[in-house]
Amino acid sequence: MGHRKVVLIIPEEMVLEEYASPTEDPAGPDTGGRCVHKIGIYGWRKSCLYLLVLFLLATLVVNFALTIWIFRVIRFNTEGMGLLKVTSQGVRLQGVSEFLFPIYTQEIHSSEDYPLYVHSSQNVTLGACNGKGDVTGSLTVAPQMVKAYGQFLEFKSEKGESILSADDTQMKVGAEKLRVTGPSGALSEGSVETPLIRAENGEDLRLESPTRTLSMDAPKGVHIRAVAGSTEAISNMDIVLFAREGMLVLDAETVRLPKLPLGTGGKREPTQGLYEVCVCPDGRLYASAAGTGSTCHENSQDC
Repeated sequence: MGHRKVVLIIPEEMVLEEYASPTEDPAGPDTGGRCVHKIGIYGWRKSCLYLLVLFLLATLVVNFALTIWIFRVIRFNTEGMGLLKVTSQGVRLQGVSEFLFPIYTQEIHSSEDYPLYVHSSQNVTLGACNGKGDVTGSLTVAPQMVKAYGQFLEFKSEKGESILSADDTQMKVGAEKLRVTGPSGALSEGSVETPLIRAENGEDLRLESPTRTLSMDAPKGVHIRAVAGSTEAISNMDIVLFAREGMLVLDAETVRLPKLPLGTGGKREPTQGLYEVCVCPDGRLYASAAGTGSTCHENSQDC
């Protein structure tokens, strides 16, 4: 089949009527029978476009004014914002600042000759984390407690000497003296290892175990000395002095046994109120009236 050519004939009056302006006078200038195409936006569309441009211009002015106001309020400048300044060594903050969320930093220090204060209405927590984000150490200051968490705790003096250190196994006091000023003294549930226990000047020293035993052990000896007073050992039951290798020495000008029992069995009266100390085979002591010879055998019925 061959192609057929279709010709559409449109009357000239219809073309002129379609492109004619609605405000144009019907009796306007003659176009000489040519088609006139007018380009542009007219009528209510033009008014809406002007209103949109005016609205965008007003929004731009308001945004610019708000930006200037924000910069003035936070005092933004080339060095930072207000009291917060960015330096080559970090961030410098002058005055009082309030943090609403956690702050992460490597070092915090105050200005020269000024203290550093950290305040909070609830708790102040300082923590350290490892590469995995796990907390390895923390310090919490609460209204009613101070809590520290870590594998090792150490306090040092200005000279760098250790004053107090503690870990899971022991606590070490490196100061020259450990002074306990409480009225009840110091309470220890385990053992205490120290080279010297001494009371304050003018105060008494008491070592007491209310419900259990009290033991003092040392590989080279235990020395108990009262320079200007007396030493007392009081027990509800027995007091045992035991020397595994060696002897027991009582070195004093006077040794008194005021409640030493008298031996029974003999009829001898004490001569001038004198007695001799006798020892039973089981180690018990008793007194026997003194005579020209030993009277222990005569008064040994209690043994």
